[in-house]
Amino acid sequence: MKMARVGILLDKQAAERRWAFGQNVFEAYLGEVLSHAGIPYQWLDDPATIDRADVDILLVALCEEEEKKAATLLRFAEDGGGVISYAGLNRLTGKLGCKERREWSPGYARLPGEGEDLRPLRYLYSRPWILTNEAEGEAWGSLHAERPDGPETAPALLRFKAGSGFIDRWSVNIPYTIVALQQGSGPVFEDGIPAEDGTGNVDEGILKADDKCEMDWEYDRLTTETGAPYFAHPYADLWREVLIGHLLRRSVEMGLTLPFLGYWPDGISHVAMISHDSDINQDEHAEATLEVLEECGIRSTWCMLEPGYSSSIYDRVKEAGHELAFHYNALDIQGGHWGEEEFDRQLAWLKSAAGLSEITSNKNHYTRFEGWGELFRFCEKNGIAAEQTRGPSKKGNIGFLFGTCHPYFPISWADERNRLYDVLEIGFLTQDLDHLTLADSSVVVPFLEQTKKVQGVAHFLFHQIHIMQQPKVTDAVRKVVREAKSRGFVFWTCKEINDWERARRKVSIRGVNDRGEVIADGEALDRLVVWIPVTGEAETGAVIESKFGVPCMKQVLSRSCASR
Repeated sequence: MKMARVGILLDKQAAERRWAFGQNVFEAYLGEVLSHAGIPYQWLDDPATIDRADVDILLVALCEEEEKKAATLLRFAEDGGGVISYAGLNRLTGKLGCKERREWSPGYARLPGEGEDLRPLRYLYSRPWILTNEAEGEAWGSLHAERPDGPETAPALLRFKAGSGFIDRWSVNIPYTIVALQQGSGPVFEDGIPAEDGTGNVDEGILKADDKCEMDWEYDRLTTETGAPYFAHPYADLWREVLIGHLLRRSVEMGLTLPFLGYWPDGISHVAMISHDSDINQDEHAEATLEVLEECGIRSTWCMLEPGYSSSIYDRVKEAGHELAFHYNALDIQGGHWGEEEFDRQLAWLKSAAGLSEITSNKNHYTRFEGWGELFRFCEKNGIAAEQTRGPSKKGNIGFLFGTCHPYFPISWADERNRLYDVLEIGFLTQDLDHLTLADSSVVVPFLEQTKKVQGVAHFLFHQIHIMQQPKVTDAVRKVVREAKSRGFVFWTCKEINDWERARRKVSIRGVNDRGEVIADGEALDRLVVWIPVTGEAETGAVIESKFGVPCMKQVLSRSCASR
């Protein structure tokens, strides 16, 4: 099998022009989407350098709308290449027999083959085309204005034959949508809009991660049988699946395969995580938590708030195999404040108090958050590799309020040229279930089921004080563990998730041999799964599963295979 060669075009001239005016190029996030999936690709910064001999499929992240550059992309397709764009290529509108239509954003996209139980996907920016009578394109899916059942405005995807190749153009800017769902459409500098039903009073005067949430209170929440509302759909993860599935299908249609990495080690399809925040810092709270964790047979992540526990507690936490993490306090009413110096000072305290030379992860107290990338810069400076702050602070905004349950590297603002921060974000779904004033545990099963579908991380937060003081919260911990284990979840700490994700990204697929086996470079990593889309008859005895809607053959890399 021949492996498809994928290129991402990020026109340097166009990007520089946008950065000069303070405009973001979130389209660059295409690289992070493919990297997380373990799909090999190369960056191209000038359309003039595109050579059909080097690239089979070109993903257009950004290209200056110039006649000459548009003609280069069209010629690449006519020569047998594939071009995929996400709400771009507008210079080719007339040549492809289309007209541009008014933008309706945000909205919802209906895509064929979604499944009866999945609502249309929320998108945050579109630039739609429609076919004219002269066009020879194929429309796929549909966009709907403002709400899931809103009026149809345009096709979701248009596909065109061009010579011996093709041009596919999505009406939705998928990379932008993923970024804005995960990180918001702008910096946090004021309160968010509360829920009209009173379940999400994010306008309480404290700046937090959920003050910049792009979900809709009405259209994106469901309720459980007890009436508990929750954000039900990991739209960012689902858009990733749409983007990757489309790329894989197009590769196979060209007679090429495009191998990619499994998210988790062989034998594991989805991961659960429990973290704790040490608010109030009483030793008896920690002792009660250690007992229930031992009973449940899991290890967890302990985010420590100054002044913390007695030193003997830290020793017991470490001896039990739990992770000690940081809980940065920037809550003004408790004497904390937002700033690099204060972050540094509190982290130095924890290292000294707990006898740690390094700390892997952090979660901010009360999910305090300001601006756009400051927190990630604080973490980078101090060697904090993983971050957990992006989660709900209110009873009514639990669930997938940032559209994802996958670990991801966040993108910076235009002032940092939209680089990726070297900090792995692992957000959480909810906190302290069955607490007197918070959500009940009826959400556990839907959270686990949806996380399982997208092979993500089901991250639950439980404070030690509530485990000690409220028996129903303790029982909720037991329920989470019981229900998760019954569905095949494996409990990892934040550090374990971070270490695995970073290690798997160091493995690079560079080809497929004559026997259909992947050849990979990088550090040795046991039980790493590779999926190889099937282009014809699969080998006898091969394990075939559908991944991203494409039949794929499974290969487990050994240490020797990963270092060829």
